Amino acid sequence: MAETDCLFCKIRDGAIPTTKIHEDALSFAFRDIKPQAPTHILVCPKQHIATLNDLRPEHEALAGHLLAIGAKLARDEGLAERGWRALFNVNRDGGQLVFHIHLHVLGGRPFGWPPG
Repeated sequence: MAETDCLFCKIRDGAIPTTKIHEDALSFAFRDIKPQAPTHILVCPKQHIATLNDLRPEHEALAGHLLAIGAKLARDEGLAERGWRALFNVNRDGGQLVFHIHLHVLGGRPFGWPPG
């Protein structure tokens, strides 16, 4: 998928309106429009990377940044004490629907194991 066709790139660029709850030089975050938990936030890199399979050594700091932002947002949302889930879906069988990597931050209810 070309970056120009990517839903999250369009959100990043403001072509599709959303309320960003976080934005910095590397990433942005917003609430999922089809939440799977009381709190469901998506944390995306500004750089278009289709799947985790496409990460390279030069992306290591970016991947760590996404996790750190996810943890900060979980704390900000009051999820840290009770617990929350951080999740990346990879490719169709892994549940990925938008091919721009994004971290799901889910919380506000108990989760079971195994997921899915």
